Amino acid sequence: MSNLDTAPVESTCPAVALGTSPAPVTLSPREVPLGGPRAMAVRRTLPHRDIRTIGAWCFVDDYGPTTPADPPMAVPPHPHCGLQTVTWLLSGSVAHRDSTGGAGTVRPGELNLMTSGWGITHSEYSAQGTPVRGVQMWVALPDQSRHVQPGFAHHDDLPRLNLATVDGPDLDAVVILGSFAGATSPARCYSPLVGVELTATGASEAVLALDPAFEYGILVLDDPVSVAGESLQPGDLRYLGWGADTVTLRTTGPATVLLLGGEPMAEDLLMWWNFVGRNHDDIVSARADWESGAARFGEVVGDPAERLRAPILPNATLRPRPGRRLPPPGGNSTT
Repeated sequence: MSNLDTAPVESTCPAVALGTSPAPVTLSPREVPLGGPRAMAVRRTLPHRDIRTIGAWCFVDDYGPTTPADPPMAVPPHPHCGLQTVTWLLSGSVAHRDSTGGAGTVRPGELNLMTSGWGITHSEYSAQGTPVRGVQMWVALPDQSRHVQPGFAHHDDLPRLNLATVDGPDLDAVVILGSFAGATSPARCYSPLVGVELTATGASEAVLALDPAFEYGILVLDDPVSVAGESLQPGDLRYLGWGADTVTLRTTGPATVLLLGGEPMAEDLLMWWNFVGRNHDDIVSARADWESGAARFGEVVGDPAERLRAPILPNATLRPRPGRRLPPPGGNSTT
């Protein structure tokens, strides 16, 4: 999915100096329209003014559910560089095509993973009249990997687990990226990372094992849950920091969450529109190559839609913005 903001604000994610972990904080989503007046609205929690990244996770859009009367998702050819896109659905289906020849229709429980490397173009469409509910996430590529060969992978063979709980039915888990509870996703990561869908079929309490070297966040997708005693509403992302080896998840009924984590980024990142770079020149170069039709990004063969134009760059050098803030323990944060 593209970031369709017509005036995107640069987001600099400063390298994380490990030491005392930031206090846990709830990141409330902001609503962002994707496109024109009838566009699909998404709930965006990353990047956030308080927390820019969670591990290498740098962008999280939660969208839907749409209705049969809503316009379908229609995101025409657009570019990416310096990142991987992670498409995860709870309902419906989305068809992907890209400039490497990669293609795949993703459905619930499956993963579409696109690696942009130095540059890629792709498009995504859902079927008319078919409701869609999903999450679009980006993973920043580390410096040594951000110019890798672009590529696409579709995974319908992800590990599925039943996790015993302290109280209530087992949790169903799907390991999307990385390793969790002894299972490892076949999807390729370029930095230490984890992504897991956790589903409770009823009221339950579970103690989840964490890697103290990772920082984590839990995104609530539907019904309210409690994370480490903090009550969360659908759309909230609870940032947990690093250093803990467990976290307690409680549900009062059926609920689905995403557990996202990874080693804190040790590099400065600069995000603007659909590009992840390291400085102003990286972004200017990527935009110029896209607008000029340079071979860097290629084209989506067979897609008749007019490709998206890049927004106008601000009339100033893209500069770092504040990184992690340190809210008080247990504090909430709004956008």
